[in-house]
Amino acid sequence: MIVAPTPDNIDRAAQLLRAGQLVSFPTETVYGLGADATNAAAVRRIFAAKARPAAHPVIVHIADPGALPRWARAVPAAAQALAEAFWPGPLTLILPRRPEVDDIVTGGQDCVGLRVPGHSVAQALLASFAAIGGEGIAAPSANRFGGISATTAQHVADDFAGEVALILDGGPCHHGIESTIVAFTDGDAVLLRPGAVPLAELARVLGYEPKAVSAGAPRAPGSLETHYAPRTPARLVPSAEFAAALRQRVSPGAHIAVLAHSVAQPPFFEGAWFDAPARDTAYAQQLYANLRALDALAADEIWIEAPPDGPEWHAVRDRLRRATHSA
Repeated sequence: MIVAPTPDNIDRAAQLLRAGQLVSFPTETVYGLGADATNAAAVRRIFAAKARPAAHPVIVHIADPGALPRWARAVPAAAQALAEAFWPGPLTLILPRRPEVDDIVTGGQDCVGLRVPGHSVAQALLASFAAIGGEGIAAPSANRFGGISATTAQHVADDFAGEVALILDGGPCHHGIESTIVAFTDGDAVLLRPGAVPLAELARVLGYEPKAVSAGAPRAPGSLETHYAPRTPARLVPSAEFAAALRQRVSPGAHIAVLAHSVAQPPFFEGAWFDAPARDTAYAQQLYANLRALDALAADEIWIEAPPDGPEWHAVRDRLRRATHSA
C-alpha cells in the first residue's frame, strides 16, 4: 500500500518495522526495502522478498553518526571525517562490525555497511523508529535482486505488490543512483562502489584517492558484474557508432528501444526513442525510471548510447556497464 509520508503514517511504518514487517521508504538515492536491523527474522524477509543470496550484505541506515559505536567496533579517523563531511547523505561506510551484529546483515563478513540518509522522510522514519526502541533499519534497494532499482514508490509497488506492509511515497529520488560505498577494514579507504558522492569529493576530504577494489576487499551491495539490469537484453553502443550500427540492425519486424543522450533520432528509425538529459546529474536521476520504461516495452533489445568518459560520469558508467553485462 502506497501512502503519503504524514506523521501518522511514518509512525505507523515505524511500528510495523518493530513488529518485524517490511516497509519501503525513500532516500535521496533510491527507495529502500527496510526491516529492523536487530531482528534477524525480519531481515531474512528482505532476502526472501528480493530473492537475494544470503552472502550479499545489506546496508544499515542509522539516524546520526553518534550511532556508529552501536554497530562498528572501530571507526578510523578518516571514516569519521567522511561521515562528518557527507552525512546525512549518499555515502555508505563499511567498518569492522561489533560481534552482536547478525550475520544475515553482514553477509557473514566481519564488517558492516552503515549510512545516515539525507532524505527528510527517511530521517523522520528513523527518528520515529528510535522513539520506540529501534536502533537501525536494514534496507537494500527496493527491487528484485539484480534488477533495476526503484526511484519512485510506484516502482516499489510494481516489484513487491502484496509483499511489503507499507510504502512511504516521498516522490522521485533526488540522486537516482545508489550511495557511494567506501570500506575501512584494512588500512586506507577503498572505493567499493562509485555513487552519488564523487571520487574527487572523497579525495578532497581524505587527502588521497581511495584505493580501487582488489582481491580480498569486502563484498558490497550492487557489485556483481550483472546488476541493475532490465529483463530485456541491453547493450551499450558508442556515440560515434550509434547511427550506423542502428541502420545495420534495423529490419522489418525488429523491435529496438533506444536510450540516447546526444545522438538525434535518425529519420529511418521508427521505434521507441528516449532522449535522456545531457547533464550527468540529471541523467543519473532519471536513469532507472528510463530503464524501467524501456523494459516495459517488451522490445527485442534496448540500445543505450554510451555515456561520456569524464569523471563526473563514473557512477553512471558503472551502472550501465553492469546493466548491459551478459552473464
